[in-house]
Amino acid sequence: MGAALEIRNLHVSVEGQPILKGVNLVVKQGEIHALMGPNGSGKSTLANTLMGHPAYEVTAGQIIFDGVDIVELETDERSRMGLFLAFQYPVAVPGVTVANFLRNAINARRKAQNPEDKGIPIPEFRKLLLQKMELLQMDPSFGGRYLNDGFSGGEKKRAEILQMAMLEPRIAIMDETDSGLDIDALRVVAEGVNRLRGPNLGVLVITHYQRILNYIKPEFVHIMMDGQIVESGGPDLALHLEEHGYVWLREKQANGDA
Repeated sequence: MGAALEIRNLHVSVEGQPILKGVNLVVKQGEIHALMGPNGSGKSTLANTLMGHPAYEVTAGQIIFDGVDIVELETDERSRMGLFLAFQYPVAVPGVTVANFLRNAINARRKAQNPEDKGIPIPEFRKLLLQKMELLQMDPSFGGRYLNDGFSGGEKKRAEILQMAMLEPRIAIMDETDSGLDIDALRVVAEGVNRLRGPNLGVLVITHYQRILNYIKPEFVHIMMDGQIVESGGPDLALHLEEHGYVWLREKQANGDA
């Protein structure tokens, strides 16, 4: 049985301001979930909280990953357990190549598991990197570029997908990966995710728009408003949202039906 990320009655505050007000959600390995909602509904707060960003204070509830409550764990510990976050706005790291960054990330993970580990041998690393780049249809020269330095929006997102391919997480959270992308870049990112999808990878795609879901087909769709998940369903829910916006949900909530 694969690992699961279980969010139970999660309440989160930022600078004393409550943002998440009782979120419940389960994402299992092998499943693709989409989390949608208007701006300010708490979607990115959830993503950052799941990865242990120190600015986000969990005031109640649990985050259970693979049977362990990870609320008190540091970000790197969560990563080593198999959680991954693709950022909405990846940071540029001038002077550090994509390949070097990835090798260091893999070595840090190996060393944490075994302090005696000397790191992945360079020939083995190069072979792995080229395999993953081929899988994602990326030019091998990409590995020699400085991480996100001078990258277009689409290239930054492809670098995130490459990290995901190399680190092989069990659950990946994609925080508005589609923001700022033109349709071609969006298709490239979606194709990358689709090439990685399978029984060992669960994905939570956080998005404001339906359009990325034309390319990454989720099995489950959830809608967040005002710090709570107010509706869950299948792929049709995203299409309904695209057609009708959030008005019907607000009316439903106001009538006490949600």
